Amino acid sequence: MIQAERPKRRPHHDLTPTDQTLNRALSCTRVPVERGAARLKCRRIFRHARCSPNRMTSIARAVLTLERHR
Repeated sequence: MIQAERPKRRPHHDLTPTDQTLNRALSCTRVPVERGAARLKCRRIFRHARCSPNRMTSIARAVLTLERHR
């Protein structure tokens, strides 16, 4: 996955409106993913799983999809 680089504010300068818009767009797309990962970490089923790792991948993918559409 290629990660977009967020523009940084230079000392004693404000971000341009374009940079502010880009930062806002990046954070809006990042929030659902981070929230879904946090929800996965708190699920007990993932800490005490006794099935194959391949199956856990598909379970995690399904949970993240459901969380995103919540």
